[in-house]
Amino acid sequence: MTGGPCIDHYDWPGGRETLLRFGSGPPRVFLSLPLFEEYNRTRAFGVTLLRALADRGIGGLLPDWPGTGDSIVPTRDATLAAMRAAYGALVAAHPGIVGLSIRSGALIDGDAPVAGRWQLSPIWGNDLARELDRQTSADGTIGGNSLSRSLLDALTAAQPGAARIVRLDSDPRPADLTVAGSPLWRRAEPGNDPDLAARLADDIATWIDRCAG
Repeated sequence: MTGGPCIDHYDWPGGRETLLRFGSGPPRVFLSLPLFEEYNRTRAFGVTLLRALADRGIGGLLPDWPGTGDSIVPTRDATLAAMRAAYGALVAAHPGIVGLSIRSGALIDGDAPVAGRWQLSPIWGNDLARELDRQTSADGTIGGNSLSRSLLDALTAAQPGAARIVRLDSDPRPADLTVAGSPLWRRAEPGNDPDLAARLADDIATWIDRCAG
């Protein structure tokens, strides 16, 4: 495999964050993972997907947004505005890049001028808020993390942008494509699905080539 990754970083108005770089050429796509516990459950899958794209000649980036992953911003200080500022800075540094996302990762881009959007099982902010309410413990934390009210309020009002939408065949909501697979974000522990990643990489590669043509 030629996919990497290698550790790199990007700058945004609030500082510097880590990203993983895949492929040997300029990045054509980047992946926004879902927020909170779903981030941990899908990160290995996200790496596998970007490796599969690199094997198809499509370089990619996997960034941490402020307050997510290995960010130096504490989770309790995370805001949607900061995540969107970082998202926009990454897009500005790579004109023509395509934004990929999984689940609530689709809520982060705002109005960033990406060349295209591809979303796996995007979730609306009000649906995310209901899920988080069910996960909130007696001490007010979610998955052991203390989240600001401003972040939760902003996410509740957020909606995904127009995109090519892919969903699993167990999801009845409208989609441009449905594929067989299990929702890794629902599992109790982090998991992976290389076969699903390969199918999705094929769809992304074909879609990018069609859009470019």
